[in-house]
Formats: sequence, structure tokens, C-alpha cells
Amino acid sequence: MTAVLPQVGDGASCSESLSPDHFKSIFRHHPAGVAVVTLRHRDRLIGFTATSVISVSADPPLLAFSVAGGSSSWLPLTETETVVVNFLSAEQVDLSVRFATRGIDRFVSGGWSLLASGEPVLDDTPRWLRAEIIQRTPVGSSHLVCLRAIGSSAEHAPATSTDSHVPPLVYHDRVYHQLGTASAL
Repeated sequence: MTAVLPQVGDGASCSESLSPDHFKSIFRHHPAGVAVVTLRHRDRLIGFTATSVISVSADPPLLAFSVAGGSSSWLPLTETETVVVNFLSAEQVDLSVRFATRGIDRFVSGGWSLLASGEPVLDDTPRWLRAEIIQRTPVGSSHLVCLRAIGSSAEHAPATSTDSHVPPLVYHDRVYHQLGTASAL
């Protein structure tokens, strides 16, 4: 016998939901690329690890990420106009861990520089995008931050750059992984 799922609008209750733990367990099995979002706020450098970065549109070039409303980065994000999204390589687990650690100065160890526009960019990341925040939308206990890409590492890279061959850092089931030619199907 085939189960019939309720359809939206047929009187099915939309108030039912999964527990937070059940929901998180589902997404632990969904791999995600790892990035570090960096910004300058009132002469302080802010950065955090994000596995929620998504491409929204190529024309115009839009992307988004989510951030918890209780995050120490949320207030600075409400007051800044631009950020840099640094896409990490498989060799940069240490950066991901550093920028995910609470209660530390994530920039004190170095490994970054300032763009002419003032935002910090992490050294040796294979790709990054400078982006203007165009919308901040509260969703549940988090916020969806929508961005328009206005600059990239491609503009600053030498013509012979080989960063396209650098395997990305991927997070899956609480463990870091890398993609490579052996993982292609």
C-alpha cells in the first residue's frame, strides 16, 4: 500500500515539525562546502565559519548564508554593508576550526590581509567573493543574509592561477572531507 502524503492547502496541519535534534541529524548527512565569512565592524575584524553558503542566482550574482540570531557575529552583520566569503580548501581545516571557536580573537594568529575596501580576506584561500548585503531576513531562530557579489579573488589572481585544481573543504556528519578526482562518479 502506498502512503498518501498531505498536500499544502488540503487542510493538513502545518504546525507539526521535527524536533531540532532530528532535523540536525538529517542535515549531518548532507555534505556542505566550508567557508569563512569576514567583515570589518567599527574597526574590529569579525569572522565565522559557515557551511550554509548557497548560490542563489548567477544573473545577478547573488548568494546567501544563514547565521544564528544568538551568534556574536549577528549584531555586526546588522550594521555592516559588505562582507567577504572565503571558500576554504581541504588543506584549511585549521582555519575552519579557528573561525568556529567561540571566545577567541580569530584574527590574532595572522594569515589575513585587508582589501583596499577595508574587509579582511584570508590568505591562501583558493577563492573568495566580496559581497554587498542586500537583505537580512529573520527565519526561525536564525537570519538569512542575502548578498550581491561585487568582487572576487579572480580579479586579483595571476593569469596562471591553478586554484581550480585545489580540492574544496567539505563538512559531512561532523567530519571534514575533501573532494578530489578519486571521489568523482
